[in-house]
Amino acid sequence: MALKTFVKISNVNNLSDARYCSGMYVDLMGFSLENDNEYFVSPTAFKEITDWLSGLEYVAEFSNSHPAQILETLTQYEGFSFIQIEEKLHLPMLKNSSYGLIFKSTISKEADLDDLLDYAITLKENKVMLNLEADKALEITPEIHEKLKNIAAKCDLLLGFGFDEKNIERLLDQTRIKGISMKAGHEIRPGIKDFDELADILETLEIED
Repeated sequence: MALKTFVKISNVNNLSDARYCSGMYVDLMGFSLENDNEYFVSPTAFKEITDWLSGLEYVAEFSNSHPAQILETLTQYEGFSFIQIEEKLHLPMLKNSSYGLIFKSTISKEADLDDLLDYAITLKENKVMLNLEADKALEITPEIHEKLKNIAAKCDLLLGFGFDEKNIERLLDQTRIKGISMKAGHEIRPGIKDFDELADILETLEIED
């Protein structure tokens, strides 16, 4: 079994999410390593979760930590292939590390895409993926659709908003984005997780054997 596109899952902090997403053959699984993040995963918890998994790569997710602190934190963990950050100024400081890089950008309106269109070439030159999210429900209008298509032509774009199980395949075909990113979340109680929205999209993308 496989999925029709590249998929990254963020905010993983429990075994229920991790095992489900691994079983659906997602490509990247992200864990927050900042203590003040509600989804923080300790080195012990990370090992306990990932010992059950195989066949995917892991992303160390940071919001505002300095690169020196990021690299120091990662000495406490084993198994990460990528670092995701949100500060442009931090990218040059990490590009010579042994990790692949993902730049997360959060937009609130169409105009925010214009700066990213210019920046996309820099990301491509430095082999950095762009994880594009929105800080509120943002509909993909024809104008946004066209800008996403233009950005995707210049760098590896993971789209994190504006799709559901009904429009995801059309968006993939028409924009040529590299893939999508989605968020996991807290368990309702240990071992019990509401997978509905996540599962609907992943199952839509599933390639039947």
